[in-house]
Amino acid sequence: MLKILDAIRLYFRYLGISMRAQMQYRASFLMMTVGQCAATGIEFLGIWALFARFRSLRGWTLPEVALFYGIINCGFAVAESLGRGFDIFPELVKSGDFDRVLLRPRSTILQIAGREFQLMRFGRLAQGLAVLIWALLHLKIVWDFARAALLCATIGSAAYLFYGLLVLQATMSFWTVETLEILNTVTYGGTETGQYPLTIYRPWFRRFFTFVVPIACANYLPVGAILGMADPLGASTWAQWSAPAGGFVFLLISLQIWKVGVRHYRSTGS
Repeated sequence: MLKILDAIRLYFRYLGISMRAQMQYRASFLMMTVGQCAATGIEFLGIWALFARFRSLRGWTLPEVALFYGIINCGFAVAESLGRGFDIFPELVKSGDFDRVLLRPRSTILQIAGREFQLMRFGRLAQGLAVLIWALLHLKIVWDFARAALLCATIGSAAYLFYGLLVLQATMSFWTVETLEILNTVTYGGTETGQYPLTIYRPWFRRFFTFVVPIACANYLPVGAILGMADPLGASTWAQWSAPAGGFVFLLISLQIWKVGVRHYRSTGS
């Protein structure tokens, strides 16, 4: 228990160092944060334009899709902020700096996770949160403690899921550093996918993002429970309410795969 608490304290010290370094250039931080907010805001304007023309998307209204959008983007912003160390990890392998990480008497996961914390991602978080609040104000949801907790758990599940994808992308660097863009189709492409309900996609696509990369656990299934809707695809109420656990399980599996990758690491010799 003491080791865990010590690791948590060290992790927050890492984050504090990263935050202080970024705040040395406040104007740059502010502009990059506003830029993030504006760039993602344009994405939602595209969705709004789609609904202004067609009114609905396979029976889904704009506020309902905005709920999907807000949850996924809030979760992704948190994962991208906290998981930046894994996102840039291939550079450590290329330069041989990962050898230094292995020499330190600390977990490699802890060191890489705390390597960099991106404050500017709060721009994306703020924009996603604004869309989420707008959606909740326009949806007639009967709120109780269980639904509020499910909403928070769903955002957390999205964060766990995308963090796990960043860990898997970093793990691939132990074998190759030239083809990692393939995983971006799942990481950043998964963000685009998760902004819409799975019912609009083809069956094989739905299965992939339910059982392989479980984005359905971080948006579609729990959103149905939040809205009080029976799943058109036939998922049970129990599956809808328990789905957010899938994101956490995915992260745990990704971290175990990372450990396998570390055991197979071969130094660059530089």
